[in-house]
Amino acid sequence: MSTFDHALVVDDLAGSRDWLSRALEQAFPGIRISVAGSLAEADEHVSSAPPLALIDLGLPDGSGIRLIEKLQPLGTLCIVATVFDDDAHLFPALHAGAQGYVLKDQSTDTLAEMLTGIAAGQPPLSPSIARRLLRHFQPVAAIADEPSLTGRETDVLRLIAKGHTVAEVATLLGISRHTAAGYLKDVYRKLSVSSRAEATLEATRRGLVGTDG
Repeated sequence: MSTFDHALVVDDLAGSRDWLSRALEQAFPGIRISVAGSLAEADEHVSSAPPLALIDLGLPDGSGIRLIEKLQPLGTLCIVATVFDDDAHLFPALHAGAQGYVLKDQSTDTLAEMLTGIAAGQPPLSPSIARRLLRHFQPVAAIADEPSLTGRETDVLRLIAKGHTVAEVATLLGISRHTAAGYLKDVYRKLSVSSRAEATLEATRRGLVGTDG
């Protein structure tokens, strides 16, 4: 069974750093742990390329994704530990090279068990994240309870996903800005999204726009 002798914990909250460190020590007894509270502090450890890194995304001087992009090519196994459970954070992190994504709602024991599973080739994923990944890659037709949109709502979603403002959508569809905003509100409600980024991901998954936008 392979283990890790060194890990880097990057989180700006002392309580979170302690929680992550305890889980690491439980999963890999004797492991040496370095900590950093910002990207600038973490950069000091890049040259040593620790074999394992637990990285928060919301750091005071930027996104943890920048650190993942630096460490992953060096062979570091990067795992995100965050409060963000939405597609707009999940998929960019995985695209950057993260090999795990856990939420900060786990107990120390649960997180330690997830980390131990790495040795068996099990990517550490919080259950809700695993479900989100499965849903994202399911064909739309295969989802029995797929929220249905009206033709006009679909038009609005497509245009918003292409980067148009609500005012531009209204002009393109020949409707009032108030009506366009109402359609967009209905789209967000039906798809259970709350941002343009999430709506764009959903539009892409439905095939309304290409992956290049």
